Amino acid sequence: MEKDLTKGSVLKVLLRFSLPYLLSSFLQTFYGMVDLYVIGQYNGAAATSAVSIGSQVMHMLTVVIVGLAMGSTVGLGVAIGSRQKERASRIIGNTVTLFAIGSVALVVILMSARNGIITVMSVPAEAISQTEDYLTICFAGIPFITAYNVISCIYRGMGDSKSPMYFVGVACVLNIVLDFLLIGGFQMGAAGAAYGTVVSQASSVVFALLFLMRKRESVGLKITGKDFRPEKPVLSDILKVGVPVACQDGFIQISFLVITMIANQRGVDVAASVGIVEKIISFLFLVPSAMLSSVSAIAAQNRGASQHGRARKTLYYAILVSVSFGVVCFILCQLVPEQFVGLFSSEELVRKLGGQYLRSYSFDCIMAGIHFCFSGFFCAYGLSGFSFVHNLTSVLLVRIPGAYLATKRFPDTLFPMGMAAPAGSTLSAVICIVLFLSHREKFGLAEEENNRKSE
Repeated sequence: MEKDLTKGSVLKVLLRFSLPYLLSSFLQTFYGMVDLYVIGQYNGAAATSAVSIGSQVMHMLTVVIVGLAMGSTVGLGVAIGSRQKERASRIIGNTVTLFAIGSVALVVILMSARNGIITVMSVPAEAISQTEDYLTICFAGIPFITAYNVISCIYRGMGDSKSPMYFVGVACVLNIVLDFLLIGGFQMGAAGAAYGTVVSQASSVVFALLFLMRKRESVGLKITGKDFRPEKPVLSDILKVGVPVACQDGFIQISFLVITMIANQRGVDVAASVGIVEKIISFLFLVPSAMLSSVSAIAAQNRGASQHGRARKTLYYAILVSVSFGVVCFILCQLVPEQFVGLFSSEELVRKLGGQYLRSYSFDCIMAGIHFCFSGFFCAYGLSGFSFVHNLTSVLLVRIPGAYLATKRFPDTLFPMGMAAPAGSTLSAVICIVLFLSHREKFGLAEEENNRKSE
């Protein structure tokens, strides 16, 4: 399962690593969209809003967990690239201990804060009861959600992006079956969607552990009981990278939640429209997200092997792939926006408002691809604080104030509100380029230029 990402064609390595990750993300997002699709077929706007709002809260928690686990992915990549097998084993053991304790604490905190979250989110009155049901069930299942994502990050840190694809495949199939059974058959509404998500994630974790037991000899690492004992230097290295990434992802998701809160105050139809578009955008962001994780894993191994040129080439190719895909998505969203929204709602007003929002928001598919790839590259070099800075800046200066002002000045349309996200991403991309060029020595760029001059 351990893979060497420091040899061969850079583009081929990137594509081979990113495609399984992309498919994993596609399946994970797909069954999330199935939740919204099935709830929309059997229930009205209130249930749709409950699932869209509740799933946004859970998505925020998930990306924060994955962001924190990025410290393990990068640490493993560097350790494996520099052939430090014992350190890699300690990183895996300490990661498991850290997240096991953290997930239990998170359940207790979120359960006690459940009603406060609903209030802060300005959930429409018609959707409060079902939103509470959805969050209660999903919060109880956080240990399973955490376990799945942490296991996947460990595998990717070892250069293996295929195994997590199998794990999420199991969850996807089971979740779809449970959605139609619980929402359609037993008419459980938002609670049915939540039960389907938690049970499918738990099954995926069991499958992942069984898979690991069968393949443990091919891992290439010997993990013993002492590796699970917390070690300050190891935990410090994990958190040094993971905390800024978790914070940056958390701030981005908070901006999405704030925008959702603004939309919720405009009524249940607007809330449903914005929730549906956020789901569509999350689907379209799969490619840049896959590139971010792929760049972080591949560049980390190459950094460990002191192959900085390969690390930079990985970044360049990833940006090319992400931006090209973003252009295609943008064009499609300009041509048939209401048709995309109509896949999740049969209500005419929801389709109209959602189409307006998607048409402007979709430009973010292009711009986000740039700063996503830079974020992955910065993380690989232990500079996740850079990603935190550019994301926080765009959230506070553009995304949130832009959405608020657009709502106040254009209350009859969602088109201007959708421009806040791509405007924020544009600022992030500019900051990333400036940071990259101003730290040329760190990335081996200055040395390469000097060698060219000497020749």
